[in-house]
Amino acid sequence: MISTLKKFFMFCSSEDRSKLYKAIVLGVIKAMFAAMRIGAIGVVAMGIIDDNMTMKTVRNAIIILAVSLLGQLLISLKTTMLQTEAGYHCCTSKRIEIAEHLRYLPMGYFNETSLGHITSVTTNTMEALAGVAARIVMLTTQSVLTTLVLVICVFVFDWRIGLILTAGIALYALVNGLMQKKARVSAPRKQKSDNAMISAVIEFIQGIVEVKNYNLTKSRAKKLEDAIKAKQFADTHLEYDVIPYITLQEIVTKLTGVVMSAAALYFYVNGSMSLLYCIMMMISSFMIYESLDAMSGYSALIRSIDLSVTLAQDILDIPEMDINGEEITPANHDLELKNITFAYENRNIINGVDLKIPEKTTTAIVGPSGGGKTTLTSLMSRFWDVKSGEVLLGGRNVKEYSFDSLMKNFSFVFQRVYLFQDTIANNIRFGRPDATMDEVIEAAKKACCHDFITQLPDGYDTVIGEGGASLSGGEKQRISIARAIMKDSPIIILDEATANIDPENEAELTEAVKELTKEKTIIMIAHRLKTVEHADQIVVIDAGKIVQRGTHSELMQKQGIYRTFVEDRQKAASWKL
Repeated sequence: MISTLKKFFMFCSSEDRSKLYKAIVLGVIKAMFAAMRIGAIGVVAMGIIDDNMTMKTVRNAIIILAVSLLGQLLISLKTTMLQTEAGYHCCTSKRIEIAEHLRYLPMGYFNETSLGHITSVTTNTMEALAGVAARIVMLTTQSVLTTLVLVICVFVFDWRIGLILTAGIALYALVNGLMQKKARVSAPRKQKSDNAMISAVIEFIQGIVEVKNYNLTKSRAKKLEDAIKAKQFADTHLEYDVIPYITLQEIVTKLTGVVMSAAALYFYVNGSMSLLYCIMMMISSFMIYESLDAMSGYSALIRSIDLSVTLAQDILDIPEMDINGEEITPANHDLELKNITFAYENRNIINGVDLKIPEKTTTAIVGPSGGGKTTLTSLMSRFWDVKSGEVLLGGRNVKEYSFDSLMKNFSFVFQRVYLFQDTIANNIRFGRPDATMDEVIEAAKKACCHDFITQLPDGYDTVIGEGGASLSGGEKQRISIARAIMKDSPIIILDEATANIDPENEAELTEAVKELTKEKTIIMIAHRLKTVEHADQIVVIDAGKIVQRGTHSELMQKQGIYRTFVEDRQKAASWKL
């Protein structure tokens, strides 16, 4: 338990740790105020024993008791505020830290890591830490401190009762340790079920169109239901696993109180303890198990806190790409790839590619599916780092750039567009949050989306659904182009940007792309002949290697993948019903 508490404190920032330490110090003072109740009882008991109960005796007892209660109340108020502020601030800052950290992780991390896992850690795990962890940690810590103060007080009055109390606490600690050991097995199972349920929910919602299309509603709902029931099972069995130990802890604390009271009575009867001390020891026995009982029910959750901190820290411990380069403004925007290789999970994706892309030219990348086209563009923009070789921008290795200064040079338009649940205006100005409304409208007009935006209920202030769910594919694509126009980067990467556009949107989308790519360096991945035939150079990628390069006319004079690609599409275009 001590190691878990230490881990939680180290997880918090120095500011939050300071608040928690203050709360602990105040907890010690609160324990002293709580111990004053023994003094109040002692004053009353002494008056009764000496047959000298006067109003002064009653007044003194009431004053001591009032000071004790008022002190505990004021300190409880302050410690609650401190632990609440520390808990919520810690988890807020950790969420932000995780979000910032994710920005600089290799894209491969997101391929191999479940979205449900990341979502669970940043939502459920952080929420549990914010709302529960600080309270449990402080309650546990303060219960231990209160018990320690009371033990010291008992030893001051009678060392024999102190030894009985110490033995009872040792037995309590043994049972608590066994409970922690049991929870060490159950808590990861609970966390795993949390992740699985969130993954199932996300998958079900994101794939609901396909689920309905293929009439798989019942089977997919069954999968979601199974995940929810698995979480229920894990949560319930965590409780089942620890309830016997919690019960045993309560039995130990109450039996310790009984033994303390019985021993005090025995010592009084045989004349080795005064009646006053006997009464005070009996009262102390109730106060002892009161503080330990407060801890017993929550200490079972200590292991869950340990696991939650570990899960969050595991993400933060993933090595970032080396992003601490220089703030570089390149002299030109020539791109050059020098004998680059890249492997993913010991599987070679890019094998010894050399490529020069002069600025303000258009390069089309074509080739079979899975050949490495998208990976190649990801290496250019340093979404991944090459295994060997160099990627140069303006004659400088991209690793020499800070990540933010490198990203200023690239804009991306993907086949699958993601828009945020926000206003259309804010989605367009995403790359330039300080852009004025006039600049937003100008970018929208260039992207041929001003007309349909003005027809929406709130125009540019219309809030679109998450992922742009309330817009058509063509509309989302044009808004993403407006966003890229707004960023105004010198290098544009188009990854199948027009692959699935319907005919009625094609003309406007083509016009939007032309506006976006004026006076830019264009790198496009495309399967449409009309989008590649006018490129300054066409690069054919197969199995991670450049197998052909040249202009459309040059490649059409040679046998190879490109000519086959073009002829197949010409045949497909000539088919008629």
